[in-house]
Amino acid sequence: MADIHEAQTALGDVAARTLANATKTRPMMGTITPRWLPQLLQWVPVEAGIYRVNKVKDASQVTVDCSQRDERELPATYVDYEEWGREYMLSAVNTVLDVHSRVADLYSSPFDQTGEQLRLIIETVKERQESELINNKEYGLLNNVAKEQRISTRTGAPTPDDLDELLTKVWKEPGFFLAHPRTIAAFGRECTRRGVPPPTVSLFGSQFITWRGVPLIPSDKIPVKGNKSNIILLRTGESRQGVVGLFQPGLQGEQSPGLSVRFMGINHKAIASYLVSLYCSLAVLTDDAIAVLDDVVVDKYHEYK
Repeated sequence: MADIHEAQTALGDVAARTLANATKTRPMMGTITPRWLPQLLQWVPVEAGIYRVNKVKDASQVTVDCSQRDERELPATYVDYEEWGREYMLSAVNTVLDVHSRVADLYSSPFDQTGEQLRLIIETVKERQESELINNKEYGLLNNVAKEQRISTRTGAPTPDDLDELLTKVWKEPGFFLAHPRTIAAFGRECTRRGVPPPTVSLFGSQFITWRGVPLIPSDKIPVKGNKSNIILLRTGESRQGVVGLFQPGLQGEQSPGLSVRFMGINHKAIASYLVSLYCSLAVLTDDAIAVLDDVVVDKYHEYK
């Protein structure tokens, strides 16, 4: 009876919480990733949304002579260009955010409702941007690899031999490998099995495994289909004739390069609308700037099961 009496006269947790202020976090969204690929690319501003890649028509026709015995016999030559280079057009990733003014007015403490909505929308747009850089049918990395720059695995699982083969395809200042996290884990297992655990390197405050000094960068935007995926090796930068990202500078309402937020007004239902737009593309400047390892088995156990 004493226990019952004490329980009835003591203030309970539920009642006490009515006077307490909970410490709250900003909204968390599990789909947000580090998005290393956009950070590792060189981004080139594009005028009028068009980027043209001009190329030499036939480099083998450019002749020079190292003989100094008779200057009267010096060869005459010139460098010819392709008549019309490939043009890359910026594409848009956009959406419209709607926020009821009543929600923004009444429930914006301690966090601004409109600001948090825009933050999460922008994160989602940037996630889509990375996916487009890899998978877009027109300019995505996986769809812009020359035939001679594609190879297949020797044993199914990604091995050091496979990555060495990729390095022979992009041997001029290779920047980084790009692969799904499951693929990188499979490569790590193969290295451990062979007794050659790969060293790590610190980038952006995070640790990445490497092969031959080239880091393996994870991205969950590289598809895994039927337990198989790809590993991409690329060289970046305009000066290196590599892969470059393209963006439109000077946008109205620019929040970051190529990304803008514009207020579209409030309708008769008191809903405020914001247009979120991101304009981007990607260009492979020379064929040997990128190579792909195809048909990589990410988990042999599931393959054989």
